[in-house]
Amino acid sequence: MKRIGYCLACVTLLSSCHIYQNYKRPEGLPVDSLYRDSIEITSNDSVTLGDISWQDLFQDEQLQLWIEYGLQHNTDIQIAMLRTEQAKAQLMSARLAFLPSLSLSPQGTLTSTDGGKTVKSYELPVQASWEIDLFGNLRNAKKGSHTSLLQQQAYQQAVRSELIANIANGYYTLLLLDEQITLSQKTLEVWKEQVRLMEAKWKIGEETENAVTQARASLYELEATHNDLLRQQREAENSLCTLLGKTSQTIKRSSLSAQEFPQHYNIGIPLRLLSKRPDVVQAEMVLASAYYNTNQARSAFYPNLTLSGEAGWTNSLGQVIANPSGWILSALGSLTQPLFNRGKLVSNLRVSKSEEQIALLSYKQTLLDAGEEVNNALYAVESAGRMWKFHSQQCKELERSVETSESLYQTGNATYLELLTARQSLLTARLSMATDKFTQLQSVITLYHALGGGTL
Repeated sequence: MKRIGYCLACVTLLSSCHIYQNYKRPEGLPVDSLYRDSIEITSNDSVTLGDISWQDLFQDEQLQLWIEYGLQHNTDIQIAMLRTEQAKAQLMSARLAFLPSLSLSPQGTLTSTDGGKTVKSYELPVQASWEIDLFGNLRNAKKGSHTSLLQQQAYQQAVRSELIANIANGYYTLLLLDEQITLSQKTLEVWKEQVRLMEAKWKIGEETENAVTQARASLYELEATHNDLLRQQREAENSLCTLLGKTSQTIKRSSLSAQEFPQHYNIGIPLRLLSKRPDVVQAEMVLASAYYNTNQARSAFYPNLTLSGEAGWTNSLGQVIANPSGWILSALGSLTQPLFNRGKLVSNLRVSKSEEQIALLSYKQTLLDAGEEVNNALYAVESAGRMWKFHSQQCKELERSVETSESLYQTGNATYLELLTARQSLLTARLSMATDKFTQLQSVITLYHALGGGTL
């Protein structure tokens, strides 16, 4: 009874030291207050934007093909997959550590004394060693390896989500540049025709040289701007090709006006970010891994029990009989209790505790960053939609203004500067509309990524 009571007391003591306790998510995380009060929180059971597959969100068939290609050929995601395979191998090794280790060590000797007959002897021993996990060292190592695997899997999902978002952003950047180049080309054609007419009028005295000079200067500026847009288009194509894991070439694509996204975005409740966002999951697994490392540092203070043995066959059991053969058997049990290790065990425990606190703070910060991204992206989507409506109304007014200015200029009731100003304002408004459309698409992608989208 005394022995049983002693064992129960030891188990209770070890449990109080957390050596055998599993990781639990810390309390007091700022989850409920992640979203601003102005954001409407919907039911947890409803499907959020982050739950939608990227095939359903990005309905452009050409973009879908490029995302599929990127997921197969991008080097970053391939590296992440290999890291996951490494973590799986390490977990397998940690699981097998509970089993005994076996080794075969055959030996042979040749002995001759004073030139006499050579004596041949051999041994065929099989050695076994088994570490008994009395104080949770192997258990915590296995748990730590498992959390490392979950961490790498979360990292792989984060790389996948980031890749999908970057491909979509690069694709839409090309569509924006296409739209800007189209508007620039149309404006160039109008200006070239205008300069030609003004030069003809100048020759017959109906236009001043100063007006013609200003028109030519404006045309050269537009041509320079158009050339810079072509450069940006080429660089955007090259950048997207590199992201896709292919050599630089022309990217097949549709148009900016053909892109459609849902009008309403359900973001769910903040608690879902804990399990949906890969970077948040990864940060929590880093914390869990640090927790088990601390447990390992604690278990190092307790004894280490190892059982070892050897069994085999030999032909050299004695000196009286020549080559007497037979079995050899041996067993050994060793118990090692650390007494004084120059402060290394205490230092390791302190370092492990500090690393656990650092991981906890990083986890909280990652969660705060996630909430900020959702808040910013959702407001950016709404703001870009309003901006597009404002610039659309502005374009309608400026189109009428250009028509009026052209009529007045033809009749001599308006100056060339007034016509130039009206056309320049219309071009700026049209470019702003294209930019607003792109910003809205980009904000939807950012919101999708912030909610953990693209992991399926």
